[in-house]
Amino acid sequence: QVQLVESGGGLVQAGGSLRLSCAASGSISSINEQAWYRQAPGKQRELVARVSSGGSTNYADSVKGRFTISRDNAKNTVYLQMNSLKPEDTAVYYCRWMYYWGQGTQVTVSS
Repeated sequence: QVQLVESGGGLVQAGGSLRLSCAASGSISSINEQAWYRQAPGKQRELVARVSSGGSTNYADSVKGRFTISRDNAKNTVYLQMNSLKPEDTAVYYCRWMYYWGQGTQVTVSS
């Protein structure tokens, strides 16, 4: 069975950086669509970043220029590099690999 294991969340100061990882186990193609979402308490889940099967990327306006999605085929892992973090980035972050979802990891940005 396919499992997605997220890591890299935690507590950081505003202006700091984190890199989230989402490692896939089981039989899955690394060239399929992958994406990161986030959800804050009382808010709807929103798309943060996406990379298509062809390698094209898109980002939410709120993170454009600060976040970067990438993947490492050898490690079967997708990453979200998060720079210049702001308190409003505080949320639970979820990875999606095709139609599979990770368990989520908490990111908290203090002011």
